[in-house]
Amino acid sequence: MVETIEAKPGKGLASPAVATRTTPVALDDVSLERSNRLLSGIGELDRVLGGGLVPGSVALIGGDPGIGKSTLVLQAAVSIAAQGVPVLYATGEESAQQIRLRADRLSLMSGNVSLLAEPDLTEVLGAAESMQPGLLIVDSIQTATVADLESAAGSVGQVRESAARIISWAKPRQVPALIVGHVTKEGTIAGPRVLEHMVDTVLYLEGERVQQYRVLRAVKNRFGSTDEVGVFEMTGAGLAEVANPSQSFLQQRVLNASGSVVTVTIEGTRPILVEMQALSSPTAYGLPKRSANGLDSGRLQLLVAVLQKRLGLNLGAQDIFANVVGGLRINEPGSDLAAALAIISSFRDREIDPGTVVVGELGLSGEIRSVGQTERRVAEAARLGFTRAIVPAHGSPARTVAPGIELVPVGTLLEAVRAVFRGDG
Repeated sequence: MVETIEAKPGKGLASPAVATRTTPVALDDVSLERSNRLLSGIGELDRVLGGGLVPGSVALIGGDPGIGKSTLVLQAAVSIAAQGVPVLYATGEESAQQIRLRADRLSLMSGNVSLLAEPDLTEVLGAAESMQPGLLIVDSIQTATVADLESAAGSVGQVRESAARIISWAKPRQVPALIVGHVTKEGTIAGPRVLEHMVDTVLYLEGERVQQYRVLRAVKNRFGSTDEVGVFEMTGAGLAEVANPSQSFLQQRVLNASGSVVTVTIEGTRPILVEMQALSSPTAYGLPKRSANGLDSGRLQLLVAVLQKRLGLNLGAQDIFANVVGGLRINEPGSDLAAALAIISSFRDREIDPGTVVVGELGLSGEIRSVGQTERRVAEAARLGFTRAIVPAHGSPARTVAPGIELVPVGTLLEAVRAVFRGDG
């Protein structure tokens, strides 16, 4: 049962719809004049947004509690305010004093940022109408309330109506809006699914609270790519941009350790080197455990089945654990071969040359399939000092793609094992 409003209130700003009458316009007559995007001053955030905030756009930022959502939007607010753009920061969770304490802790001060500790959205939009800010921030949508609905804050009706009123206010005034959203235990934005359809951009701030790295990923973006990611490091001064994620993810790597392989994943336009770890140990129960962190658990099950069938490895009595170091989540299949070789390395307790990088998709027949942008992956590995690259034979780049790195094309899983372990396959 969802509570809705039957009659539109006649309070001007409280009305969810704009009272102006519009007329249809021919497609060819629509102006192509583009408005300048509002740069947040945070390069990684602007990258994920597609180059900045589009005037009139509404972006939703979600993430686990304590992951750094409010810190990120506060840093963006201060950075935008430093450009001379007034910002209205409305919060229904914290008091103005608490926001000030966070700003002091992060050394963020700006008189161009106005704070409003008010959950009533009618009051928030009324203040925005009077102030005419260049950016509106609502933290969070689950605490925003509409007086015309009697349900509690965070209910389906309240969340949907609050988002609709923010959108109807922001778009005709060409003011970008940032909305912070809570997530459920499944990791999705709390509230009705229609909320993600209503906004223009949906961003997720991912990572573990105990880890220092955070990854900002776009799952919907009407004004840019959904493949880009931004990498941040949580420091005492807030979220710091990570300009070279590959070097950061590999800086604590233990050399000459079994079960460790480096692969290159493509996130948007950026190749990132990450360490893939695997651990194989005899199971203490009848049913072996398969656990994955940073990659799909179903994909791990598939890789284990291929290793058992195509190489004859007795993994049926082994617990298999796989981990992508640094908190990055890999969604592309180009890391299949690295995960499989990491499992083999741990199972046989044999080390893999630390100067070797592995790229390739593993098929069910044990074949190594080609992946996109192999040349860029190899070039990034060579730039970081790797001397050997195991790549798919089909579609492998020219041997002169990068100086100082040896390319080893492989067509099957068995060939890859022999190449990595120098003939001990």
